[in-house]
Amino acid sequence: MITFPIAKINLGLNVVEKRPDGYHNLETVFYPVQIRDALEVYEMDADFPSSVDCDLKVTNIHIDGDEQRNLVVRAYQMLKQDFPDLPRLHIHLYKGIPTQAGMGGGSSDCGFMITLLNDMFNLGLTVQQMTDYAARLGADCPFFIINKPCYAEGIGEKLQPISLNLCGWYLAVVRPAIPVPTKEAFSLITPHHPDTNCRDIVMQPVEMWRDRLTNDFEKSVFTLHPEIRAIKERLYDMGATYAAMSGSGSSLYGLFRQPTDLSCFDEEGTFKTIIPL
Repeated sequence: MITFPIAKINLGLNVVEKRPDGYHNLETVFYPVQIRDALEVYEMDADFPSSVDCDLKVTNIHIDGDEQRNLVVRAYQMLKQDFPDLPRLHIHLYKGIPTQAGMGGGSSDCGFMITLLNDMFNLGLTVQQMTDYAARLGADCPFFIINKPCYAEGIGEKLQPISLNLCGWYLAVVRPAIPVPTKEAFSLITPHHPDTNCRDIVMQPVEMWRDRLTNDFEKSVFTLHPEIRAIKERLYDMGATYAAMSGSGSSLYGLFRQPTDLSCFDEEGTFKTIIPL
């Protein structure tokens, strides 16, 4: 079976307080976008020699680290504990969503893996049960069970679907070859409650978002990496109605009324695309 995990952008992201457990409570709007991976799962033959129950092959974009710690494998291992009859699996993950980009690629793979396993093996899980499983593996993972625009609170796991439709806009995404570790992005943040909640702002016309709909990570990331700030400024110079960083970066996106030429973003290693919403 094959499925196509999608990306997300953050429409506003406010870090409102630090929690006793060391994490931070956030307020943000997740919006799904059709930048996709491909996730293919099939059963191992009974006599296939493997030291693991679930093996993973990642292509197109290299991902560092032990494949057994990848979120798609961990999703399988988690469900295997409660559904021991799950067979051994081969997984092929073709990465089209840029990594370390603030677009939820790994979290999406996790959420879509849970949904795929539920459908493929008739596990009978409800959406709420799948969401609960996903939350055990990452704060952004539950959103990719729902895959609809959502207002999120807590560490990102408390989700409320909202009626937001950006159909008719074009989304330009530019991810420079500058990784931004989440810990680094948090290092200069001072938690605060914004004057206006991002959920209320996104209900207004996009033309009213600039300077009102903010991502708190921009201040710290732009201080550490001025070249990322320059991309946002260039998107506005090109005619974006609204531009912002997604998540903790390093992707920047712009909302345009017309398709836009992104050939000016030709630096080596830069991911760039423009898609209709």
